[in-house]
Amino acid sequence: MKKTLTAALVLLLIAACATAGGEKDFETFFTDQTMRIDYFHIGDAESEVVTVDLVSVYGIWAGSRTRLLDPFDNGRYSIKIYDADDDSLLYSRGFDSYFGEYQTSGPAAEGVKRTFHETALVPAPKKPVRFALDRRDGDNRFREIFSQTIDPASTGINHDRIIDPDIQIVEAHLGGDPHTCVDIAIVGEGYTREEADKFKNDIRRHVDIIFTYEPYKSMKDAFNIRGVLKPSEESGVDEPRAGIFKNTSLNASFNALGSERYLLTEDNRALRDIAAHVPYDAVMIMVNHKRYGGGGIYNFYCTFTADTQFHEYIFIHEFGHSFTGLADEYYTSAVAYNEFYPRGVEPVEANITALLDPDNLKWKDLMEDGTPIPTPWEKDAFDTMDTAWQKERAGMNDRIAELKKTGAAADKIREAEEEYARRDREHSDKVDAYLEASR
Repeated sequence: MKKTLTAALVLLLIAACATAGGEKDFETFFTDQTMRIDYFHIGDAESEVVTVDLVSVYGIWAGSRTRLLDPFDNGRYSIKIYDADDDSLLYSRGFDSYFGEYQTSGPAAEGVKRTFHETALVPAPKKPVRFALDRRDGDNRFREIFSQTIDPASTGINHDRIIDPDIQIVEAHLGGDPHTCVDIAIVGEGYTREEADKFKNDIRRHVDIIFTYEPYKSMKDAFNIRGVLKPSEESGVDEPRAGIFKNTSLNASFNALGSERYLLTEDNRALRDIAAHVPYDAVMIMVNHKRYGGGGIYNFYCTFTADTQFHEYIFIHEFGHSFTGLADEYYTSAVAYNEFYPRGVEPVEANITALLDPDNLKWKDLMEDGTPIPTPWEKDAFDTMDTAWQKERAGMNDRIAELKKTGAAADKIREAEEEYARRDREHSDKVDAYLEASR
């Protein structure tokens, strides 16, 4: 059922790029360029402040010219562009953000304020517009938290050409015109200049993977996928718990929000500067590392490690978060956030439910006749099995981190990593078998 639901969502997303209905005329209000609005998102669990950093206009507009209003309204936040004269809505897009996840973390709940850099990409307007940022309240209704008028004729708008002689571009798959296709930029992280060929091979390997899955396989011509690499000074990425810090182009790091496998970057400006060398609707970060790691934030970005034994799973899984807005249906590792879904409120994600209205289940049309609702499964037994592994896994990861931090011999580190990989694979196979049998 999950694969069927995912396929349906992707088909809807692609259709939304080409289908109009009650939309404003693109050419009346916009030019065929991208306006990039960089801003800072500041706060803790109880407060947030937004301030504009820089507004730039560049390149072409890679998004739809016919579907300007988000038909899904998913995400914790929504970008809104209004006509400054009559305040009519011209453009919208839902999304989640790193800051939004930070707000659900322990430090944020304790009042620790953090600053995160974010970017809104919108079609470049021909005349003044009102840029607004909406956030969902406790009842899942959007409310405006920030607004600022932007005049495209202002001398404060940056029009620098996108030029960086170090950038390498791999046109891995071209399905058609960027205006009508889904454009994906896969940005390399932790690849040195000497590893450029590895980056190219890794790109092609993962492009081949995505087109083995439906509906990507049957809609291959609806996608453009380009690799973008700015070589890093050092190979790999930061592993803070192991005392390893690398000088890389995107400054990505394991242990994001305190979770060992969560792999993100806070350097949004660097990411957007690099990705801007190609047209894109979605951006992925491919990390040159063999550890299990990744993350996916809806309409923001996703990450995955290229050389872990689970790279195929992570690649598809995290893209599902960032591109289609799917939620985790269950988890098999600790998460970095708390109370992500308020009690008594139906999540907006299409693949999970609080079952507040059993007669109108989101995926009712996909249910087999006679399936009980709620559908029972052996959760207690699964949790017991998984909790034991989480404890063992944490101990093994602690040992590997300590070996690296104390400068242990390479063969000892390799031996510990190989043992961890073996046990991780065994547990993964056990979970797969358990879930298959529980259906």
